Amino acid sequence: MVNEYQFRVQPHVAANEQALRSWLADEYGFDVRTVTAVRILRRSIDARQRTIFVNLKVRVYINEQPQDDEYQHTDYPDVSDRPQVIVVGAGPGGLFAALRLIELGLRPIVLERGKDVHERKRDLSQITKTQQVDGESNYCFGEGGAGAYSDGKLYTRSKKRGSIEKILNVFCQHGASTNILADAHPHIGTDKLPRVIENMRNTIINSGGEVHFQTKMTQLLLDGCRVVGCVAADKEYRGPVILATGHSARDVYRYLADSHIELEAKGIAVGVRLEHPSMLIDQIQYHNRQGRGRYLPAAEYSFVTQVDGRGVYSFCMCPGGFVIPAATDKEQIVVNGMSPSNRGGQWSNSGMVVETRAEDIEGSDPLRVMHFQEQLERDCWLQGNRRQTAPAQRMADFVNRRLSYDLPRSSYAPGLISSPLHFWLPQAVSHRLQEGFKQFGRMSHGFLTNEALMIGVETRTSSPVRIVRDTDSLMHIRLQGLFPCGEGAGYAGGIVSAGVDGERCAEMCAAYLGK
Repeated sequence: MVNEYQFRVQPHVAANEQALRSWLADEYGFDVRTVTAVRILRRSIDARQRTIFVNLKVRVYINEQPQDDEYQHTDYPDVSDRPQVIVVGAGPGGLFAALRLIELGLRPIVLERGKDVHERKRDLSQITKTQQVDGESNYCFGEGGAGAYSDGKLYTRSKKRGSIEKILNVFCQHGASTNILADAHPHIGTDKLPRVIENMRNTIINSGGEVHFQTKMTQLLLDGCRVVGCVAADKEYRGPVILATGHSARDVYRYLADSHIELEAKGIAVGVRLEHPSMLIDQIQYHNRQGRGRYLPAAEYSFVTQVDGRGVYSFCMCPGGFVIPAATDKEQIVVNGMSPSNRGGQWSNSGMVVETRAEDIEGSDPLRVMHFQEQLERDCWLQGNRRQTAPAQRMADFVNRRLSYDLPRSSYAPGLISSPLHFWLPQAVSHRLQEGFKQFGRMSHGFLTNEALMIGVETRTSSPVRIVRDTDSLMHIRLQGLFPCGEGAGYAGGIVSAGVDGERCAEMCAAYLGK
């Protein structure tokens, strides 16, 4: 017999399978000795009151063993002799596009400007050691894209564009924990995601596809108004092109603009990384001076408000995580956050950002939001003594417009320098952040504190450009055979939504070739 139940229990019950079995037997009146397996289908934490509960949906197997796997498998056939499609970029959009192409019987040729996920890791360590950024191998460029070494969170609010469950199941098939299928805010972890990405690459290659690293696309090949391939690393690759270059490929945006390929400016959000001691966030969110205790995970938070007609909100929250240098070229400072799978670090951080719309920036240039983004990153670099030493300020000092004469310890490895962020950040950003922090402090007592540290700047929240495509075919509005894809094209925001968009672009490309 197999039954499903939905209920809530205290954390110590949810954390121990034997305790959970005993609770189920008592609650629903069966013999615990007959329970052969309990599979958790959904799990979330309810921390709204002082007594914390874990919401669970479970499947209980009584006197029988589970006959199905915990995740759904996808079959990937041999496509060695099938028509090829060029996929530019090996981030989540590109990888999921390539895997879906294989499912549909097409041969993906993946071109990635950066290095493979393991070689890339060595270049990341050099940023801290040498204060220099490799323009082709960094936290944004390389196999796995920006998500590979910046957390691997899989939460998305997008429910309408495709199968989120399919994306999560593909991750599980390639080595991710099946916990991501149950958790309300699934998370693979920076320590585990690289191996998953490598397995995805091996599936592409073993199915007859190709993956080329250090192969930067520099030109699209056109036959009239039809894209028939591209040039990368001085070699021509022929086939329709799925363009999934990520939100930081500014050279691609410049090339497209210079080639008069239709683009439009897109709003972004800019601000800072805000870092608290993780114990403090645990105490606040779990209403307990002892913090999370033995059975609860590192606490998360989410804040959003409106100040002067623009959103102010937390973004990409990393409990028990680290702040990292995410620049992609010289003379830039950009910060982001990441956390390992256990989220066991001393600090918790999130982006704290202000909505910036295209109309907030003067002019009609489709790259004007990108130029604004670049200028802010350069200003930050100048404040950081022209190194990757990031400018920082205590949170309460920022709100009260005071210089921080000393700074608390931080997870940011390249180092910090005290700087008056309230003075040099754009007024539209700093004023809204100050007012937003005051509101968040009233919502959550103890959150607005000088124990928290603001680190500048967070600018790569999404693409500043949209590559205009047709709503139905997902092709560029003028160029047949070009499929702008994922976050870099302005149609996704995060790993899961980029993966979903990659699959949709693959399906539309297959339909295009079918015609």
